[in-house]
Amino acid sequence: MTEETKDERLSYEQARAELASVVERLEAGGATLEEALALWERGEQLTGICQAWLDGARARLDAARQEHTG
Repeated sequence: MTEETKDERLSYEQARAELASVVERLEAGGATLEEALALWERGEQLTGICQAWLDGARARLDAARQEHTG
């Protein structure tokens, strides 16, 4: 299974938790430049996953409101 396929299966909560871990590691310092760049890139990926979940939730809420208000 590729990293991309694994990411597609992450729940919002899983992606958010991993993102928090990435941020903590970056804030702690001590990483090499290469490690910091890899963490940053992973954080960007996780942010995109979280945003996709939030966008999907908003679309579902908007659709439910449209159905309710007719």
